[in-house]
Amino acid sequence: MTAIDRVATTYDKRELRGVLGRFATGVTVLTAGRDTPRGMTANAFTSVSLDPPLILVCVVRTAAIHDVILEEGAFAVSVLAGHQEGLATYFADHSRPRGRREFETVDTVPGKHTGTPVLSGAQAWLECRLAAVHEGGDHSIFVGSVLDVGREEADDPLLYFGGGFHRLTA
Repeated sequence: MTAIDRVATTYDKRELRGVLGRFATGVTVLTAGRDTPRGMTANAFTSVSLDPPLILVCVVRTAAIHDVILEEGAFAVSVLAGHQEGLATYFADHSRPRGRREFETVDTVPGKHTGTPVLSGAQAWLECRLAAVHEGGDHSIFVGSVLDVGREEADDPLLYFGGGFHRLTA
């Protein structure tokens, strides 16, 4: 048993989730797939480097989008605005339609480099080529080389904190 294994058995997983939930994050929708796109709500997203421009997202290996990212070698991240809580809920719902039907009710534009769907009206977005994959427990850590970016002028991010969605108040 390693030191990491010993530490991992000294707390309740629900307590860990509660502790991690005290860190406010932005909310994104991760998309991949040109012909049959997939999407998922994700808050495990961060910048890695400005030079070269790299970001990372963490995806559980059992997610439908996981293998699509590996096969396509590309993905997009749409940073949701406060008014897009419905999209965050939709892409977190495991009972939503799958395959081509998954995006029938979602307004997107194809990324100009990879064709990966980018959500219209997002606070900001990044189109990425897969640069590296690292193991991270039950997740893969996907590092993306940024190919293109965009953002809206409004400052109204959707936030996730304490198990729920929130908006900034002035």
